Amino acid sequence: MTTSHTVATSGHVLTDWHPDEPDFWAKGGRRVAAKNLWISIPCLLLAFSVWLVWSVVVAKLPAIGFAYTTDELFWLAALPGLSGATLRIFYSFMVPIFGGRLWTTLSTASLLIPAVGIGFAVQNPETPYAVFLGLALLCGFGGGNFASSMANISFFYPKKEKGHALALNAGLGNAGVSVMQFVVPLVITAGVFGAIGGAPQATSAGGQLWLQNAGFVWVPFLVIATLAAWFGMNDIASAKASFKEQSIIFQRKHNWVMCILYTGTFGSFIGYSAGFPLLAKTQFPEINSLQFVFLGPLVGALSRAATGWVSDKFGGGRVTFWTFLVMIVAVAGVLFFLGIKTQPGAFWGFFAMFMLLFFATGVGNASTFQMIPTILRQEVGRLMPQLSEQQHLRQSERESAAIIAFTSAIAAYGAFFIPKAYGTSISLTGGPELALYCFMAFYAVCVVITWFYYTRRNASVPC
Repeated sequence: MTTSHTVATSGHVLTDWHPDEPDFWAKGGRRVAAKNLWISIPCLLLAFSVWLVWSVVVAKLPAIGFAYTTDELFWLAALPGLSGATLRIFYSFMVPIFGGRLWTTLSTASLLIPAVGIGFAVQNPETPYAVFLGLALLCGFGGGNFASSMANISFFYPKKEKGHALALNAGLGNAGVSVMQFVVPLVITAGVFGAIGGAPQATSAGGQLWLQNAGFVWVPFLVIATLAAWFGMNDIASAKASFKEQSIIFQRKHNWVMCILYTGTFGSFIGYSAGFPLLAKTQFPEINSLQFVFLGPLVGALSRAATGWVSDKFGGGRVTFWTFLVMIVAVAGVLFFLGIKTQPGAFWGFFAMFMLLFFATGVGNASTFQMIPTILRQEVGRLMPQLSEQQHLRQSERESAAIIAFTSAIAAYGAFFIPKAYGTSISLTGGPELALYCFMAFYAVCVVITWFYYTRRNASVPC
């Protein structure tokens, strides 16, 4: 017989889970939640690494003989964002249906398909462009994982620690982009897998590259992470819900409002991560920028992981409001340095403004996710007053998890639209400035929305 103050399990299923009860949390709940979080983080890190690997691969394809136009290269960088965002819509609802343990295992294992596929495709100079398009779309498996991962972790933690736990999962998971942009340029310069990895490709400059390592390097880590998820994670019985039960979020106005705001923060982070390497290379061809671009996603990931407490202390809405103002200033700085890009030092000004942008997106990512549970606790109580206190808590937790996942799905389209906007702007006008002006206008809209709904005096849902 168990009580509400002990962690009751049946195999890998937690049959009695009440993290908001202090005794329960102290007598085993915290330990179980931490175990699931620290397995989830490397799984999510690998997902981001595979998802955004094309941001580096596309910059190297011309050097080994793939004669694609700039727009075709931006398509390859953008397509993983399109498929990843679309998959997130479905992944948003998978954890309550299948369980976090099973879904994390399956979704992590699925990343082996594009990782191995890239490794073989780049070795053959006759590989059709359509195959590369298909592999870019398959990398979207990595993008989908974020929605299910965040929904899963949100069930494990109490309200007072949820913001910090989600910031750690997301922030350190987002670091997969930076890890990839740091690791891939290194491993493609050597035959780290020996004869098993295949022969190198000759470059136009007379050197050699093992571009296949951009895919193969993730395979052993994906296998380890898949096994860790299957044998180490848990399902929560009370988190089970059908799609119909979760679909109530589509009736919540603030679900759609937060989709806009999170697109402004996370959509910018992931879009800039996908497009920054190729943008820097095309605008400053004289600079070997690939050795620096990993710093942008790293700054964004670390600022997200480290600043969750700021929103807990000052309010997520207030932090989000100021974040968008900083992003407007940073984009204006990028435009200024692009305007003087032929002058000495212009690249470093351009680079510094992007670092500020990445930092702000990370802070905004944490603050927007802190807002969602706060909003839902107020809204569920207002819209469903007939619920008991326990029912209200469970309903708000379920809706928060679904909205966190769904908003991440919509925001992930930034990984498609930002690189594609660069490519389109360059094709139409000869430069990326038109796209950047559009981004500034969108951030201005986000400032107004945040102020109107969440931070002004007498806001409908203050947070």
